[in-house]
Amino acid sequence: MDYVVAFIVGGALCAIAQLVMDIGKFSQMHVMGLFVATGVFLGISGIYDRLIAVAGAGAVLPISGFGYFLAKGVLAQNEVNGWLAIGSGMFQFAGAILSFAVVLSFFTALLCKPKG
Repeated sequence: MDYVVAFIVGGALCAIAQLVMDIGKFSQMHVMGLFVATGVFLGISGIYDRLIAVAGAGAVLPISGFGYFLAKGVLAQNEVNGWLAIGSGMFQFAGAILSFAVVLSFFTALLCKPKG
């Protein structure tokens, strides 16, 4: 049942993004920025924690999960070192995601021979 809930929540987030692009005539970059900002806002307010408790990976894997991890790192670093260290705290949780994206992109480029 956990897989079904994760699939439904992740699919709903992706469907919302597609509707925003189709109906609102926004570009993919605008929607991505909107989802990251929404993830940060929901992460700070604590709503995204409850969504992750219900949906698991269905809420973490979309780009809004990246915004949530940025906010989570800032809040965690604020509790330890105060507001002066939020720059390092921002990438405490999101650093692994960025590293994975860079490494995966490199190996994908080796295998697929990009045109650009």
